[in-house]
Amino acid sequence: MSWAARRRFIIALIIGGIGVGLLAAVFLVTFYKAPSCIDNVQNQDEGGIDCGGSCPYLCAAGQQPPTVLFTKALTNSTGRTDVIALVENKNPGVAAKNVPYRIAIYGTDRLLIQEVTGTLDLPPGATVPVFVPGIVSGKQVTASAFLSIEASSPRWFMMVSDPRIIPTVLNTKLGGTPEMPRFESVLINTSVIALTNVSAIILVRNDKGDVIAASSTVVPTIPAQGQATATFTWNNAFSSAFASVQVVPIIPMP
Repeated sequence: MSWAARRRFIIALIIGGIGVGLLAAVFLVTFYKAPSCIDNVQNQDEGGIDCGGSCPYLCAAGQQPPTVLFTKALTNSTGRTDVIALVENKNPGVAAKNVPYRIAIYGTDRLLIQEVTGTLDLPPGATVPVFVPGIVSGKQVTASAFLSIEASSPRWFMMVSDPRIIPTVLNTKLGGTPEMPRFESVLINTSVIALTNVSAIILVRNDKGDVIAASSTVVPTIPAQGQATATFTWNNAFSSAFASVQVVPIIPMP
């Protein structure tokens, strides 16, 4: 091979190498995806799919699943049912946001009447009420309700300290009439920041500890280092005499 031919061959190799390199770069940019915590693949140093290791979310296998302490169906009016439930997060220092749940309502014949879904936040080591009013149940008599959460649904993350400002509940008093009872609670805001649109749920129990009524309300504003009144009302009498009440402010997690 002459010197000129060798030179042309070397130049062709160089150009070919550059072309292959460019094609490889285009292929990598187009098709290659770097490992991440949202790629639905267990890679990097993850302990599971998109969890553990350097990912912000903890693997569900290492945490206790949420515990549904009870679910109760309460007759609201003809064709409608209120449901109240308590869900416990037994994990200290671990929280989950926007956890999906499912509520199923059954009739006296054990047939499914209605299903509803929603989400809730689970702060560290907290017990959270879930109140869903006015679920359409039609002409069928509601016998029971069940709230369920898939064990794999919560996306757990570390939350050593709770940054939320939660009002203190004081002086819950019964008012209204037996046919249209009403409770009023004073919510105290000890912080220097005003709280707005504060939701609260009330659970009314009889002397056996059973929940006989529940309701929710929204307090528009609780001034900084001030107080406001949360009012809960019903359009029908309680099924039995009340013995205790529990008011729980619901503050979304950041």
